[in-house]
Amino acid sequence: MDFLSQVLGYFTSGFLWDGAVLAVEITACSIVLGFILGLGVALLRMSRLTAVRAGAWFYIWLMRGTPQLLQLVFIFDALPAIGLKFDSFTTAVIAFSLSEAAFAAEIIRGGILSVNPQQGIAASSLGMGPATTLRRIVLPQALRSILPALAGNAIGMLKMTSVASVIFVSELTFRSQQIVGQTFEFFTVFTGAAMIYLVLTSVISAIQAYLEHALDPERSRGGVKGYGFLDKILPKRSVATPAKVGKSAAPAVSAADRSELVRKLLADSVKPSSTDEEPLIVCRRLWKSYGDRDVLKGIGLEVNRGEVVAVLGPSGSGKSTLLRMINHLETLDEGEITIGGRYVGYAKKDGKLVPTSGRAQARAEVGVSMVFQNFNLFANLTALENIMEAPIRVHGVPRDEAEKMARQLLATVGLSGHADHLPHHLSGGQQQRVAIARALAVKPRVMLFDEPTSALDPELVGEVLSVMRSLADAGMTMIVVTHEMNFAREVADRVVFFDEGEIVEQGRPEDVLDSPTKERTRRFLNRLGGEAEASEG
Repeated sequence: MDFLSQVLGYFTSGFLWDGAVLAVEITACSIVLGFILGLGVALLRMSRLTAVRAGAWFYIWLMRGTPQLLQLVFIFDALPAIGLKFDSFTTAVIAFSLSEAAFAAEIIRGGILSVNPQQGIAASSLGMGPATTLRRIVLPQALRSILPALAGNAIGMLKMTSVASVIFVSELTFRSQQIVGQTFEFFTVFTGAAMIYLVLTSVISAIQAYLEHALDPERSRGGVKGYGFLDKILPKRSVATPAKVGKSAAPAVSAADRSELVRKLLADSVKPSSTDEEPLIVCRRLWKSYGDRDVLKGIGLEVNRGEVVAVLGPSGSGKSTLLRMINHLETLDEGEITIGGRYVGYAKKDGKLVPTSGRAQARAEVGVSMVFQNFNLFANLTALENIMEAPIRVHGVPRDEAEKMARQLLATVGLSGHADHLPHHLSGGQQQRVAIARALAVKPRVMLFDEPTSALDPELVGEVLSVMRSLADAGMTMIVVTHEMNFAREVADRVVFFDEGEIVEQGRPEDVLDSPTKERTRRFLNRLGGEAEASEG
């Protein structure tokens, strides 16, 4: 009992707890500052500039490769030498922050790399800038994977604050040593100090559990089993569980009503074609190369307002590259592209187009939106939130108005009952219809579709094509890269056949598909027809 009472006495010692509070303050300040600095270093490590990447790597190499004690002493001696005088506490925070930044940078970089980069491309296509994309899409997903490592760093740093005693910081371990120096009760003193450390590290573990739960997109109003009281104090969100997800509900509106609804929602951007107007999209002499391979070779293409152009061709012929250049997700080598007479993220200097900053904003201003082959929905947001994100963040639409429009668009694509479902709880066809609704939410003048049905099971293709037909009926200007011959025949105003980076043939669907004049077009259509028959068989 005497031993236990002594340990308890030291555990409740105000002198030791004052040192513990000091250790916590150093740890908290250093973790926050280290995370902020580490995020910056991580982004520098991912820069396209070699010199910037090398500088960030050198910093990480230096700070991770030298002992914390030596860094602490060096900074304590070096700062006064250059005229910067701080107290021991501030010096310790600076030293620990600089060290933590190096470790946090690699943890954060790993978390960012774990997020599907296509989501960032999709955000950019909607007009979201790099900072907004990082804050709203990438970091919320990355944080879930990096949080355990950051919590481990915080626990390690709390215990490592003991080395700050060399610069006269009177933290917990230092105070324990002072008591031992007077009483020589090594075991009881350090046992009491260890119990204090256990309490403090347990608090960090509890905060980690809280944050993991708060960042879990699966949280619903019913809570998640296993978190106990945390379910009662965390903010709630409504997210459908997998058990509630069934087959796609029937469209909430008919095809005719859907087209009319699209016209009303996009009244300012969707207008019928007119022969008196200039072409909405003009591509002149487009060249694009990857290394020694020419992907596009002097392409020229014009698309009128309200026109639907279906682009066909074998894989690798340059179809998707053309779309990404129109949207300036790829930079052109030569030539020029205008939408409504404006360049998208280019400025002309000395007779040549030069890329400018703010490309995402330029896409938003010009009014061009894109639907991708693999959907690229934001994994951390529900279907409704996916659609609301760009109108709110890019166009400043009030949240209530954005939600009303998003629900209307979900009804338009027949997914009213799936508003609170996360993307991975939706079928491929449902995800693609949400992607279409998301692209429409920014009220574009031009919609680009990059093989929107190629990643879908055959039975899901029809529901996506039905929505696209309604867009065409509503007067949306569309360029659709597709292998769906029936869609091209029934919906497109013009078919363009690509091969080896060139436009081989173009014209009315019945002319190109039924009576092609070029041998390369005939070979492609025959091969495509054979594959379709084999698939049906």
